[in-house]
Amino acid sequence: MKAIEKWAADEFRSSNGQLEWLVSKALKEAGRLPKNKSEV
Repeated sequence: MKAIEKWAADEFRSSNGQLEWLVSKALKEAGRLPKNKSEV
């Protein structure tokens, strides 16, 4: 968690914001995001 906190601070995000960004990035790279917003 300390690494996430430092990474978030380095990018001017909250820890929660950093985790959300990281999950979104992983989902996008894995092709797991819905094709359109209505599927969320």
